[in-house]
Amino acid sequence: MTLEGINQLLWPPVCTVCKESIAAADLDLCRTCWDQLLTCTAGEYCPRCGRDASRYGLVAGACPACQGQTLHFDGITRAGVYGEALQRLILSFKNGHSELDAILGRLADSAFQGSRFRDTIELLVPVPLHWTRRLSRGYNQSHLIARRLKCPDVRLCTDLLRVRRTRPQPSVPTPAARAQNVREAFAVRPDHRFAGKTVCLIDDIKTTGATLNECARTLKEAGAAAVYAVVLAVAGQRQS
Repeated sequence: MTLEGINQLLWPPVCTVCKESIAAADLDLCRTCWDQLLTCTAGEYCPRCGRDASRYGLVAGACPACQGQTLHFDGITRAGVYGEALQRLILSFKNGHSELDAILGRLADSAFQGSRFRDTIELLVPVPLHWTRRLSRGYNQSHLIARRLKCPDVRLCTDLLRVRRTRPQPSVPTPAARAQNVREAFAVRPDHRFAGKTVCLIDDIKTTGATLNECARTLKEAGAAAVYAVVLAVAGQRQS
């Protein structure tokens, strides 16, 4: 028996999500969690806001939920909806398990490669954490995901900063309050190079879109020509 085989007998692999024992062929997840993940990452959605929507329900490229809304980002692609296995993976990822960027990065990259704006992007910009939160957590999950996107000719840029520590968005009750919570929370470095560029924001979860919207507004004020977004999940889109 090989050393790898002995190790698997002594320390059998477990599912990253539910911690149940798995076969090596299942890679990081058990079959149940893989099935849940496939369900979470399926379905059509609005290319403007990321909400679940049939392509036949779009009018001028927008779903009924976002028509009439002011969105400063020009389009979005998502890996899935925020539920079941994908939700548990993201929560673990945000709370100390930075190694999950390998799984979640593959999902984000698949969404990015299939997006309509992939070939226009010139800069990848992770949504920043405030320095105090970054110090506490030890990493910015959006930056880890951005590094997993396969686009060798596109530069990863950290010239967007969070200059004000805000309340965590999940603790803010209404969309209007969330927008106010992040208002003017971002700025760009004095020597930034956003003028005329097509930028792609990277984030983990989009709920109301307030954070992405404020980041995109800040980037466009700094001269960006267009701003798109890649997110791991869009929250609140399906009934349980």
